[in-house]
Amino acid sequence: MAQKGDQLDPETISCSICLDLLKDPVTLPCGHSYCMSCIKSHWDGEDQKGVHSCPQCRRTFTPRPVLEKNIMLSVLVEQLKKTGLQAAPADHCYAGPEDVSCDVCSGRKLKAIKSCLVCLASYCEKHLQPHYESAPLQKHKLVEPSKNLQENICSRHDEVMKMFCRTDQKCICYLCSVDEHGGHDTVSAAAERTERQRELEVRRETIQQEIQDREKDVELLQQEVEAINHSADQTVEDSEEIFTQLIRLIQKRSSDVKQQIRSQQETEVRRVLELQEKLEQEITELKRKDAELKQLSHTEDHNQFLHNYQSVSALGESPHSSRVNIRPLRYFEDVTAAVEELRDKLQDTLRDTWTNVSLTVSGVDVLLSEPEPEPESRAGFFRCSCDITLDPNTAHKNLLLSEENRKVELMNHPQFYSDHPDRFIDYVQVLSRESLTGRCYWEVEWRGGAASVAVSYKNISRTGRQSFFGLNDKSWSLRCFTDRFVFWHNNIETSISGPGSSRIGVYLDHRAGLLSFYRVSETRTLLHRVQTTFTQPLLAGLFVHWTGSSAEFCQLK
Repeated sequence: MAQKGDQLDPETISCSICLDLLKDPVTLPCGHSYCMSCIKSHWDGEDQKGVHSCPQCRRTFTPRPVLEKNIMLSVLVEQLKKTGLQAAPADHCYAGPEDVSCDVCSGRKLKAIKSCLVCLASYCEKHLQPHYESAPLQKHKLVEPSKNLQENICSRHDEVMKMFCRTDQKCICYLCSVDEHGGHDTVSAAAERTERQRELEVRRETIQQEIQDREKDVELLQQEVEAINHSADQTVEDSEEIFTQLIRLIQKRSSDVKQQIRSQQETEVRRVLELQEKLEQEITELKRKDAELKQLSHTEDHNQFLHNYQSVSALGESPHSSRVNIRPLRYFEDVTAAVEELRDKLQDTLRDTWTNVSLTVSGVDVLLSEPEPEPESRAGFFRCSCDITLDPNTAHKNLLLSEENRKVELMNHPQFYSDHPDRFIDYVQVLSRESLTGRCYWEVEWRGGAASVAVSYKNISRTGRQSFFGLNDKSWSLRCFTDRFVFWHNNIETSISGPGSSRIGVYLDHRAGLLSFYRVSETRTLLHRVQTTFTQPLLAGLFVHWTGSSAEFCQLK
């Protein structure tokens, strides 16, 4: 019995439902056997149909058969268990749709564990044993299971393709090498594989070196991240401390001014009160003397009057007290004006310095990256749009600013501007309040005979020929006429052909050193482009040439 047991396929006495050795085996009228519990569960699911079937042959039974234990089969299973018979392969050992199945297995096929390139077949562990035990089969080439074994067969000659045609770069069989590939450069597939393998190894070495290089770069970038974070954290901490010191300094100066005002207030009030007290004393004394003189003037006895007159005549003399002269002072209002002037200067300094701080922050660029391309669509330009207003402190005195300082118009008489060191003196020009860095886009609508749309460094001269936009190396100017354009920079003139336009678009990429001027209508037409290196933040500038001419920064939507 043991010998029979060794010869039995475990699948023969396994339940096809649970795929394990039969437990309490029962045999259906069709001859197939199952575990008692397995077939009962299967039929319980079919009770609603009223028809019960065999899971293997699909034969139906009506009514549901009464199941009786197969005593002989049960004894056989128990005896075979004692001989060491193992259970049927678990379900995961069978080949699924995505697996390579054994070409030898009958019925439900097991997964192949190897494919033979000589046999052009795949084998499960059981059916692979001859390749390990038979001397001739041991010479066969075994590989991982492959579904593509048939691709190794020549479709024309039904032979294994063991040759490679280098001329046509394809695998062929021996017959092909003397037939249609005759005269071609052919070698054995093994020889070609050896050469390609060497190329592959070289390529792998290159890739592995690239991997190592990139891993080093990743490590370097991680270190950069840590360094950037540490530097940023430290700079934030230092900046907060510096601003705290500034705030404390301003608070100290505020306290000093307050204390000085109060001290001066006390001093001046005391001086006034002392003078007031002195004057009141003099008034009292003068009133007393006036009373004595009045009494003398009413004396009726002439002799008595003359006798007393000598003693009281000195009472008529006024005390030598100077008159009080009050200057038309504004008291401490001038101090307020001085503090306001300090505030304005601080605001100007902070604005200018803040631009440099902002530019320095945005200039932190660890990685060398390509500049962003200039926009091409209307939406692309508008995403870079910025709001620009004009700085009254830079405006020539004949320029009138309006529309919340977005519009400038040339007048024939001076406006009421206070003196300021940033004001243009000789040319009717004005600069923006905002400094321009990064990527910016704006549009200018102009009216009248001519106008100039410009950008300039803040330190452009305010007087003389060098203050004119475009006649120096600190400014770039597009002069717009009704029928033409002229570009000026560093006193060099460039004429631009084409019709005029009352609306000009300006695109600036400060970091990339790119400045472009466009004619704006239904579309944008490039008029002139500058590629340079900007060393300072830029300001937008406007110049209106004739009285009544105007220019305005448009609000883009």
